[in-house]
Amino acid sequence: MNNTILKTQDLRKEFQVRVGFLQKERKITAVDNVNLNILQSETIGLVGESGCGKTTLGRILAGLLSPTSGRFFYKEKEITEIGKKKNKQIRREIQMVFQDPFSSLNPRMTVSDILSRPLKVFKIGKNAKERTNMVLETLESVGMKSEHMSRYPHEFSGGQRQRIAVARSLIVNPDFIILDEPTSALDVSVQAQILNLLLDIKNNFQLTMLLITHDLSVARFQCDRIAVMYMGRIVEISDKEALFNSPAHPYTRILLTSIPRTDPAQRREKAVSTGEVPSLLNPPSGCYFAPRCPLKMDICERSAPELKRVNKHQTCACFAVENKR
Repeated sequence: MNNTILKTQDLRKEFQVRVGFLQKERKITAVDNVNLNILQSETIGLVGESGCGKTTLGRILAGLLSPTSGRFFYKEKEITEIGKKKNKQIRREIQMVFQDPFSSLNPRMTVSDILSRPLKVFKIGKNAKERTNMVLETLESVGMKSEHMSRYPHEFSGGQRQRIAVARSLIVNPDFIILDEPTSALDVSVQAQILNLLLDIKNNFQLTMLLITHDLSVARFQCDRIAVMYMGRIVEISDKEALFNSPAHPYTRILLTSIPRTDPAQRREKAVSTGEVPSLLNPPSGCYFAPRCPLKMDICERSAPELKRVNKHQTCACFAVENKR
């Protein structure tokens, strides 16, 4: 039985940008031939540095951006053009929680209006009374109260606003939720509350989630598998414990060394890397990580690597061989 809920094939997104004094038009590739399988009821993390293409990929899967090329499937149905009217039911089943709760909620709408709007769009509920009951039930599921329904977003704290954003994504009863840095705009004291809320929601609603984050500690706490992205390409996909205990790709090792340690006496392996991240305006011809990689081979400078499975990892073929020895 195939339990894959979403699958991408060579997904690619290019943008035209203007650079320099003469404002010449150039092309950058934000998402580069991404192949990713997301399984039913799992939470998969997408990690990497800022600007590596994580949010762009999430917006493509949510139907907010159209890919330049490639395909993606939802429940074995191709929905590469998810924005079309014929895919309205699928747009209901795939929801997104945005990074900044301060800008993702309409300041002129009350909480009741914000949550009832998706119900009206997808024609859920027989009448206004039933929709009001659904709004109240959903609010309570994220730890809010009935008295909050008549208030406006500016009357809430950041954590409360994010709870409202989560409630908005849940109210249409989706199967798949994309979470774009859901805690990065919040105080540290509030982040744990939102993460625990997301765990409860996943278990109670049997949801599949894609968690986009630059915080590996959050990914380890929240996810079942983790995909590492570098300059628009997936360089490693692994079970979370395998990734933290025995990372296969040198870039993954670099990310892991950036996690602060609570014990200053605890020593860690130093990840060796040279140089800076190349510009997307002038990327290397082969593997994008090759200019910085201590394990590069001649083929790395000529062609983009393919992911190969070894044990619990999917990573570039050369590193897969290195870890197998």
